[in-house]
Amino acid sequence: MPVTIPQLMQWKQQQRQIVVLTAWDYAIAQILDEAGVDVILVGDSLAMVALGHETTLPITLDEMLHHAKAVRRGVKKALVICDLPFLSYQESPQQALHSAGRVLKETGVQGVKMEGGYPSMVETIAKVVQAGIPVLGHLGLTPQSVNQLGYRQQGKTPAASDRILAEAIALEQAGVFGIVLEHIPGELAQRITQKLTIPTIGIGAGADCDGQVLVTADVLGLSAKQPPFAKSYVNLRAAIAQAATDFGTEVRDRRFGK
Repeated sequence: MPVTIPQLMQWKQQQRQIVVLTAWDYAIAQILDEAGVDVILVGDSLAMVALGHETTLPITLDEMLHHAKAVRRGVKKALVICDLPFLSYQESPQQALHSAGRVLKETGVQGVKMEGGYPSMVETIAKVVQAGIPVLGHLGLTPQSVNQLGYRQQGKTPAASDRILAEAIALEQAGVFGIVLEHIPGELAQRITQKLTIPTIGIGAGADCDGQVLVTADVLGLSAKQPPFAKSYVNLRAAIAQAATDFGTEVRDRRFGK
């Protein structure tokens, strides 16, 4: 049976961990779905791991739509969520509603992810949710704010910690079905997780969230660089390089095809 948003709520109550990974094309999505991943995120991280940008900022809504369509075609069971990219939702609630609506109408994914909390994003997210579009929130280190925040851990001071907790509560009240907590202290993530009735998905936020997400390129060892909180379970970068080298050697030695 396909994973649903109400199911995620039930899993939080049952303390059943939620597994989330990213995908950017049909092949990766199909493999992750068959492996039993609960939620597949078409993350704007694909700007870096698939398109070669230095940050997530350059990717456009049309590019995200292109990749989300491919991912959705590869998925039968997992819940698929798509990031709204930078400046496709920050201008106004109307812009956010239009962008989120396009994502659901044109790709078939089940929801969108939007970064940020106070002050304006809480109001914007509420408008999108009221229109019937499921939204996954994202607090802590928000990569679309890299020029303001850098890639430093967030929420380390008491004031910053209290602010993120308050933002999480406000997002829940605005109607998000879950919140990604990125690169914040584990104690803060635990406080937020205990306070909310919706699931928290951690990335570099300790072990006490309701689920965990990683960028699949990091998991597979495809990234040339990865954040300190990521983990590789295989080195496909080396394996692919070796396969290409072996093929090249056979071709040059005129052994291939014999």
